[in-house]
Amino acid sequence: MKQMALDIGLHTAPTLESFFAGPNSAALEHLRLWTSSQMPSPVPSYLWGESGSGKSHLLRAVQSELTDSGMRVGWLDANQNDRLSFDESWTAVLMDDVHLYNLEQQQLAFNWFVNALAPKTGLPRWVLAAGMLPPADLKLRDDLRSRLGWGHVYALQVLSDTERAAVLRLEADARGLFLSDDVMSYMLSRFSRDLSSLMTLLDHLDQYALQTQRAITIPLIKSMLEST
Repeated sequence: MKQMALDIGLHTAPTLESFFAGPNSAALEHLRLWTSSQMPSPVPSYLWGESGSGKSHLLRAVQSELTDSGMRVGWLDANQNDRLSFDESWTAVLMDDVHLYNLEQQQLAFNWFVNALAPKTGLPRWVLAAGMLPPADLKLRDDLRSRLGWGHVYALQVLSDTERAAVLRLEADARGLFLSDDVMSYMLSRFSRDLSSLMTLLDHLDQYALQTQRAITIPLIKSMLEST
């Protein structure tokens, strides 16, 4: 069954608190310790897993945590074409979707990595990167690939439908919303099933149900999509 992506204007900013860890609790705890300044040294960290496992959510959440604390952070992803020089004011360097980097982006990532670990001034910076493959399997230049595997490496697992349903149920209960089993099944089968998309969908449903003074049902979901 073809799934529908949801992109109709309302997105909740990713946070570490909103990430349902499930089988990925070790990675989440690692990031919590580092962003709370309890890590003894900025050893590089790498997250890998298939699409929907939460990699980008966690990187964006870390970026938010650090910037909200007044820190500056370097960000690089596969859609970025600007050749930004390493900035000595950065506290950390975050690299998303490294498996998609072209040759120019790989050169930039390597430069950032080297400067982060051996900066001209100050202490080493933290490097947090993410990709779909373990470091050894990345189709990247050798020096970058080897550095991505230097430190902490966490394999993220995609949540099962049961776990996704449990998260949706808890979030709906917290909002005072009732989601029937049929509605849950419809949401999980017809839309992108990563938690970020599902939470965005729930945000929309919450607002639309309030506006229309109707319970959340499958007809309501269809009506909301037609209206947008």
